[in-house]
Amino acid sequence: MTISENQRNLEAGLLLNKNRNDINECRITAVVLFSTFVSVCGSFCFGCAAGYSSVAQTGITADLGLSVAQYSMFGSLMTFGAMFGAIFSGQVSDLIGRKGTMWFAQVFCIAGWLAIAFAKDTIWLDAGRFSNGFAVGLFSYVIPVYIAEITPKHVRGAFVFANQLMQSCGVSLYYVIGNFVHWRNLALIGLIPCAVQVVTLFFIPESPRLLGKWGREKECKASLQLLRGDEADVSEEANAIKETNVLFDQGPKSRIMDLFQRRYAPSLVIGVGLMLLQQLSGSSGVMFYVGSVFDKGGFPSNIGSMILAVIMIPKALLGLILVEKMGRRPLLLASTCGMCISCLLLAFSFSFRSYGILVEVTPIFTCIGVVGFISAFAVGMGGLPWIIMSEIFPMNVKVSAGTLVTLANWSFSWIVSFAFNFMIEWNASGTFLIFFSICAAGIVFIYAMVPETKGRTLEDIQASLTDFLQ
Repeated sequence: MTISENQRNLEAGLLLNKNRNDINECRITAVVLFSTFVSVCGSFCFGCAAGYSSVAQTGITADLGLSVAQYSMFGSLMTFGAMFGAIFSGQVSDLIGRKGTMWFAQVFCIAGWLAIAFAKDTIWLDAGRFSNGFAVGLFSYVIPVYIAEITPKHVRGAFVFANQLMQSCGVSLYYVIGNFVHWRNLALIGLIPCAVQVVTLFFIPESPRLLGKWGREKECKASLQLLRGDEADVSEEANAIKETNVLFDQGPKSRIMDLFQRRYAPSLVIGVGLMLLQQLSGSSGVMFYVGSVFDKGGFPSNIGSMILAVIMIPKALLGLILVEKMGRRPLLLASTCGMCISCLLLAFSFSFRSYGILVEVTPIFTCIGVVGFISAFAVGMGGLPWIIMSEIFPMNVKVSAGTLVTLANWSFSWIVSFAFNFMIEWNASGTFLIFFSICAAGIVFIYAMVPETKGRTLEDIQASLTDFLQ
């Protein structure tokens, strides 16, 4: 009888500890919310820079006399600069911290907007755009990684998706005000979110997982305590971080070539594959030059930009809600299917217009296709590759992996954004048929390769992928 009672007491104690740990895992504190908001101010800067090239095209080409080739170079230099930012993003983030990297990125973002605002020729204009791009390359790695490292597992996807939401907010703002504000003043407005982040970064904690990697266990636990609340027991989470770091510290230091070991093959294929799909689907070209797409399809670009501005934020909000309800994988599939259908509609619309068929309704088809493409992109494909990238790589290769994956993203983004205007002039229908084919291939890739990561700890996800081929 005594043994039975002891067993019941033990089971009750274990159940109590489990419930307490579950409560700690589910805790969303004001510090987590505020830290996420501060970090995604950089995403808002990213969105402003992305939306700028579309609405400023008419004013800049008229005032500075730029040709199509010169403006294509200006628009694509943001992604070219992001390539260089991506090369250093992982190393800088590990060297000076996630917060320090965001401060460092804002130096380039502020300098870029000032150079564009006061540019008298293409040299300063291009230099400013490149500087903005360098900052974007740093932001695109450090923001999702920082958010993933500070948030509880059950809401991690939704919080990291706030990165995409704020990018959409930045793009939408510029699509609206760009119709009324001069391009120089528009560049000066871009300084406002930069200043907000520079100031508020002083009031958020550093990533506990990075502090753990640096061996600063006391500060790691203090950061976790601040993020989880004063009454939370963070010892289990702190020990998991410590054990993971100890495990990976036993191996050699991370190098780019280490990523090509067989044990990291699934993570690398998934990470790089999703980034290539995100860019080769044509997203950068459509986003940067959406005005040109509307004009080519016979739909007024100012009205089209306003429609997109109204649609993008609710769609991104929908993605934020669905990412933890549907999961990453189903939402990725739904998003890519929507982009695929929209590309096919645009291809038919431009084809009909070129042959003089249904010319009265093809502008409507163009508007539906563009809105459908960008909406589908905002719901899933825009943010989910970055969420998954922040989850699938273990700490010992996260720097090298993050650098490689981010570099792959921005390299292909530069190619697409530079070539897009020329491709549209060459054959608009053929351009979107190419994007349709890539999206269709992406559906197969996601179905076959991408795992579900919803509701799993980072350590569990990384261990399962690392052991996949063992």
